[in-house]
Amino acid sequence: MTARAALGFLLACAISYAAVRSRALTRDGAVAAVVVGTICVAAGWSWAGLLVLFFVTSSALSRMRAAARERLTESIVSRGGARDAHQVFANGAVFTIAALMSILVPWSGWLFVGAGAIAAATADTWSSEVGTLSSTSPRLITSWRSVPAGTSGAVTPLGLVASLAGALCIAVAVIAFRWPSGAAIAAVAGGVAGSLADSLTGALWQARRHCPSCALDTERRIHLCGTTTRLTGGISWLDNDAVNLLGSAAGAAVGLLAFIA
Repeated sequence: MTARAALGFLLACAISYAAVRSRALTRDGAVAAVVVGTICVAAGWSWAGLLVLFFVTSSALSRMRAAARERLTESIVSRGGARDAHQVFANGAVFTIAALMSILVPWSGWLFVGAGAIAAATADTWSSEVGTLSSTSPRLITSWRSVPAGTSGAVTPLGLVASLAGALCIAVAVIAFRWPSGAAIAAVAGGVAGSLADSLTGALWQARRHCPSCALDTERRIHLCGTTTRLTGGISWLDNDAVNLLGSAAGAAVGLLAFIA
């Protein structure tokens, strides 16, 4: 395992360097990715394979019609473009903890927890990247009122289909890596549940802000115009990264329930 971890470190460094060069990761995001990647390779190549699948597909989707997506959401979302350390850990921390625990305390249940966690991150990311470009007006999951694209807690039919597709993608990979068949079920259930939990948390409790100069709602503390925005709802410290982390944790919890059941 030590040799595999050392090789994993070198591979993670190489992939992260390439990701920085292609502007998929920031420098601190690359450091975080090396930590996450090394632990996952140490846990096993299948763990690393699921992580790479999430990263590659998510990066590819984020580049799809990126300019159009930015025009629609740049005044709302707190950050975009290359993923930083906060985003890496928000999407990968729960999965990485499951991988680490599978080394420290061997137990087949960690496979189910990990499958649910990474499926939730994948499903939510696919939903956000694809759903933002939907021709159908996004609607808030709690009230079903129409909201601008990029609003946390908003869903579209296209985004929901993409969410299911992301969860299924991880489930297929789980089967290909010869994990227990129940882990594939955990991936589908955890992926969909985690993505929906992300949307509900975003709609109910994520910090909502308003720019008095532009008269626009946003997630940004400093709006594009340079004005400091004011909090209008939600929990001040609960940003999109925290919501993503909670969504991944929800997916992991559903994965655990699938194992127990």
